[in-house]
Amino acid sequence: MNMSEQILQTQNLQAFYGDAQALFGIHFALHRSEVVAIIGANGAGKSTFLKALTGLVKAPADAVRFKGQAIGGAHPGDIVRQGMALVPEGRRLFASLSVEENLLMGATPGRPGPWTLERLYAMFPVLKEKRRNPSGALSGGQQQMVSIGRALMSNPEVLLCDELSLGLAPVVIQEIYAALPAITADGMSLVIVEQDVSLAQRVSQRLYCLQEGRVSLEGDSQAVTREQISQAYFGL
Repeated sequence: MNMSEQILQTQNLQAFYGDAQALFGIHFALHRSEVVAIIGANGAGKSTFLKALTGLVKAPADAVRFKGQAIGGAHPGDIVRQGMALVPEGRRLFASLSVEENLLMGATPGRPGPWTLERLYAMFPVLKEKRRNPSGALSGGQQQMVSIGRALMSNPEVLLCDELSLGLAPVVIQEIYAALPAITADGMSLVIVEQDVSLAQRVSQRLYCLQEGRVSLEGDSQAVTREQISQAYFGL
């Protein structure tokens, strides 16, 4: 892993919903080929942070830099075309469209790269079996696979994953996370928001804990202790 090259940074990132401030001065860095986890209680600002990275929540231009360019507040479509894609919480599929149609929606930016329908179907064979089915008829785990696949079809350099395991059975969670090595094999960088702290530590190199819109802990995923995480998580 090339830890010398940062692909994504935030500097003093603040975000608001109307008059209510949701993020308070977030400093964050992601290196090429790195997997970083973001943990924290409900309402800590994790999803808001991902939305600020992808233009879904407004941010000052210089507060978010991607591949050296200031992108804070840029149009979400422009950010996808530059190479950053989001797997949103709740999957957000087009329920009436087929699995394959949903996947092809992800390819509309036209970025060249290794991710094709064939490669996705090799990683998630059940999607090939059900490619003609409406996505709304799939199980929760299968819908999550489609959501991941749709994001990968844009051939991003950075993939942001918001609560991949939410509401899924443990065996399904295991299957989805087992795909991560295949996703990162070409050097893609990942940011994973995850409620399961042990899982977050296991799949990432570094982690950040957010509490009430602030970074309360940052460190090597294997080095931080449960006591440090508890303190950062709950402010105890």
